[in-house]
Amino acid sequence: MKIAILSQEPETYSSRRLFEAGTGREHEMQLINTLRCYMNITSSKPRIHYMGTPLLDYDAVIPRIGASITFYGTAVVRQFEMMGVFSINGSLAITRSRDKLRALQLLSRKGVGLPITGYARSPDDIEDVIKMVGGAPLVIKLLEGTQGIGVVLAETKNEAESVIEAFLGLNVNIMVQEYIKESKGEDIRCFVIGNRVVAAIKRKAKEGEFRSNLHRGGQATSEKITPEERKTAVKAAQIMGLSVAGVDILRSERGPLVMEVNSSPGLEGVEAATKKDIAGEIIKFIEKKAKSRLRARSKA
Repeated sequence: MKIAILSQEPETYSSRRLFEAGTGREHEMQLINTLRCYMNITSSKPRIHYMGTPLLDYDAVIPRIGASITFYGTAVVRQFEMMGVFSINGSLAITRSRDKLRALQLLSRKGVGLPITGYARSPDDIEDVIKMVGGAPLVIKLLEGTQGIGVVLAETKNEAESVIEAFLGLNVNIMVQEYIKESKGEDIRCFVIGNRVVAAIKRKAKEGEFRSNLHRGGQATSEKITPEERKTAVKAAQIMGLSVAGVDILRSERGPLVMEVNSSPGLEGVEAATKKDIAGEIIKFIEKKAKSRLRARSKA
């Protein structure tokens, strides 16, 4: 098969591992800088060009779309879809998961466990929003933040009011969430491919930090998850429409709570902690999907 890996940074660990896994299974792999793609949008023959050359005859595309280029990146993925190319994560699913508020609303509607979350825009509503999530301590998050950036733990009501007022004064969108004390600065990253969790790691925040993101110094270890956690992770990915996803879960007294569903989960931390070939599992999933698409075409 001919498979394109879309990445703004083709030299990252995840991109290189996917390339190696694909070539190791005798596929023609190409690393493509998403921002260098440009599109001919026409009703007869939609096309994508890359550095002066048309991108033709691809069987599948693996989007590794950074949060800062979601709009342009999903447009490129959508163009591949219009050309009949299978995308392991569709443009709509990526867009849906990147909108944190929309994602939580969709998960909530389907009954997935979530931290109590408040959202408001007027400073006059701050006090009531704080009450809504159970009071301080609480977590304040920028909706556009990634990798733990723009996430603040407010220990007191006054601190929470000050931080929220400051964010609103900058005209940015935020949400307010209850602080799950029993999680103790730990979360579970479940790596979902298709309808199963292929690996899970526990991420623990470094000393003096409550954010467990590996980019913020958190440590990862392989973790055995419960059937309920497994079911929750798969359900969350399916609600978003993602075939490959990193589902972040907090363990709470009322069961697993989903914090976020990531459409471009990194491979380095999970492969290092679990010693599993996650990149290879992704390529195998593409092979399986490609065969089913070929069978469907032959019957049509």
